[in-house]
Amino acid sequence: MTDAVLTGEERRPFGWRQLLICLYGIVWRESLRFLHQRERFISALVRPLVWLFIFAAGFRQTLGVSIMPPYDTYVLYEVYITPGLIAMIQLFNGMQSSLSMIYDREMGSMRMLLVSPAPRWFLLTSKLLAGVAVSVLQVYAFLIIAYFWEIEPPTWWGYLSVLPALVLSGLMLGALGMLLSSLIKQLENFAGIMNFVIFPGYFASPALYPLWRIQEASPLLYKICLANPFTYAVELIRFAFYGQVEWMSLGVVCACTLLFLAGAIVAYDPSRGMMARKQDTGGNG
Repeated sequence: MTDAVLTGEERRPFGWRQLLICLYGIVWRESLRFLHQRERFISALVRPLVWLFIFAAGFRQTLGVSIMPPYDTYVLYEVYITPGLIAMIQLFNGMQSSLSMIYDREMGSMRMLLVSPAPRWFLLTSKLLAGVAVSVLQVYAFLIIAYFWEIEPPTWWGYLSVLPALVLSGLMLGALGMLLSSLIKQLENFAGIMNFVIFPGYFASPALYPLWRIQEASPLLYKICLANPFTYAVELIRFAFYGQVEWMSLGVVCACTLLFLAGAIVAYDPSRGMMARKQDTGGNG
């Protein structure tokens, strides 16, 4: 009885102070990694800027966008694709954060993190929040450049109203990447998985074309777009940029975030997830 009481006292859960210290440490580590990897920041901006300045400029006259919510008038094509490019930044960041988790797992630092006394769900959520913070900084850097290209919300309030949408979409895409990282055993295999997720997810969405136009061209592709979580992240950002809320997109993004994060937490459980599979394969994962 006494041993049980002592064991319970020794294993008492972290207090809020310890949890905050843990959160600070994880966010600080991810921030330092981001600052030391300047090419990651540059590549995150170059990719959407190429789409914005070259692709959109070439298709401006060919692919006009008619009046549709949340737009009150006709908009240029580069204005339409900007929310999709924002979501693309967050998608790539989520995949890169997951790539770093696989690297940490192979180097052993991930195991050290997961065996700490802090709850596993809190550790994974903290790492997810750190990745979201980095992606939000990348998005606002992109918006600053886009501003000089005359791409801006109707009012300055749009830069603030889009922030909750960026956080939610970043959480969903980051949780998706975290779930994928738990399923990949070797670092070399993740590049193919990234391409399999990123490009179909991006092109099978309203990031480049309105859903009504996709429906007219291919009803099957339209159904695929509706089943794509990335679709709702794009629409959530698009409406939030104009100070509006697309409630269906909000619900889908929140539900997918919880689903992906719960799956990642279960997969990183040493007794049945990633660690168990690694032990089954003799530690080669």
